[in-house]
Amino acid sequence: MVRKKSPIYYVVAYTFLGLLTVFNIVPIFYMIVGSFKTESEYALSPFAMPEKFQFSNYTKAWEVANMDVYFLNSILITIISLIVTVLLGALAAFFLARFEFKLRGPIYALFLLGMLVPIHATLIPIFMIMKSLNFLDTYMSLILPYTAFHLSLTVFILEGFMRGFPRDLEESAVVDGAGIYRIFWSIILPITKPALATVIILNFIYNWNEYLFALVLISSESIKTLPLGIANFVGIETASLTLQMAALTIALVPIIIFYLILQKQLVNGMVAGAVKG
Repeated sequence: MVRKKSPIYYVVAYTFLGLLTVFNIVPIFYMIVGSFKTESEYALSPFAMPEKFQFSNYTKAWEVANMDVYFLNSILITIISLIVTVLLGALAAFFLARFEFKLRGPIYALFLLGMLVPIHATLIPIFMIMKSLNFLDTYMSLILPYTAFHLSLTVFILEGFMRGFPRDLEESAVVDGAGIYRIFWSIILPITKPALATVIILNFIYNWNEYLFALVLISSESIKTLPLGIANFVGIETASLTLQMAALTIALVPIIIFYLILQKQLVNGMVAGAVKG
């Protein structure tokens, strides 16, 4: 029998979530509104709506920060890292969740240990490794670390989700003549979409926003990522706050689009988890 929660619980929960939502949305709204103002309007009244929307701020921000090059580099590095991480993570999670073998426990513990390592503590070792491999100042110098950093979390989330599937799925597929990889691609992976949406969003946001490793491992202007471009933009147009806000808004758009595309699967995963619990 499910115990019904008291009304006070819902009042406290919704109040907390409402305040948390406002706390996160207000700065973003403030940034977007400020990106459409002139410098004089922003100086006189930072919180007021603009009298006339200055779309030219976005054009100028795009040109000043050389964002066409940085934007494409971020898209390329983020998407490749994302695909490799999710593919390897899903395969590893599948074998850890659905098969029993001697080294299963140590291998899973190794992935969990990877979640405990501070990412930025590995900066110097990774720099030395990339230098010895002649990968410095290349796309691979970011793709490889980004993939490694999130493999542990990806395996942890997907393994826990896959472990809850009934064994009847594989048994029926084996009876029909399906092999291991056919079971993975045609049965397990499609019903893992909610968990996949979660790890895809987490990986995308981190890879898209990562700054420190890109700063240390990349020096050529032709392969710098968007966070580096925005940092350079601040140095070029330090006094122009509205242009900085326009540049940050441009950088925010892909994250919003990516989330909206996967929102349905993410919500389905939350609902499935709630029902299961």
